[in-house]
Amino acid sequence: MYRDTDREPPSTTRSPAQHAKMFARTAASRVPFIAGRRAFSTTRAQFGSPYHYPEGPRNNLPFNPLTRFFFVRYWLFMATGFFLPFGIAVWQTNKNK
Repeated sequence: MYRDTDREPPSTTRSPAQHAKMFARTAASRVPFIAGRRAFSTTRAQFGSPYHYPEGPRNNLPFNPLTRFFFVRYWLFMATGFFLPFGIAVWQTNKNK
């Protein structure tokens, strides 16, 4: 059986300061490579793909703000969202127990 008694003791005998220094040195040497790779990892939009949506103003909205009654529907939606909690609170306090 081979016994290696001439080697240095394992790395557990190093001080925490030495570990921190080695970690900092390794991290500092790798940062420029990580940042450089990240900059070129994106691809341009595939406009021929059926999964790419058109870009521009109002194309990402689930409604069309250019319709004739958009103003009325918008404020009706906002008023419902604002007054619904108050209506529920009044109903809860006045209902029969």
